[in-house]
Amino acid sequence: MNYGYLETPIGTLLIAGDDAIHAIYFPKNGKAVKPEADWTESSRGAVGVAIKQLKEYFSGKRAEFELPLAPEGTAFQRSVWGQLCEIPYGQTISYGELAKRVGNPKASRAVGAANGQNPIPIVIPCHRVIGSNGKLTGFGGGLPTKEKLLALESRQLRFD
Repeated sequence: MNYGYLETPIGTLLIAGDDAIHAIYFPKNGKAVKPEADWTESSRGAVGVAIKQLKEYFSGKRAEFELPLAPEGTAFQRSVWGQLCEIPYGQTISYGELAKRVGNPKASRAVGAANGQNPIPIVIPCHRVIGSNGKLTGFGGGLPTKEKLLALESRQLRFD
């Protein structure tokens, strides 16, 4: 597995992949996550492309990612993550709506759990899912990060 770091306005991201992106890690306690011992630092291949596209995203120049992705999860989780990728840039949906889109309208909690296990945040836009009351709810990167990502996408915030 290769990895690279990207300094962003929401902290230093760790991006891991080989021929495809497997994971993006938000900082923990304000510090970049450390790679696994057997990983190699390299911005070649998918990791380099992801770094370039994430820079474009944070500068407001990219609304969609064109990356090979290889998230590891159950069939249900992968179906939820697939539906997340269908939420347009700058828009949000509720957990209930996401549950409907995966074909199980009563599975809001299961959808929320799968959303929370998304290994490739930002690119698989789990930040675009909000509570049915319009409030921001749980997010692996923290609610302030979710708020910043949504503000960036609604053009209320520029990071360049």
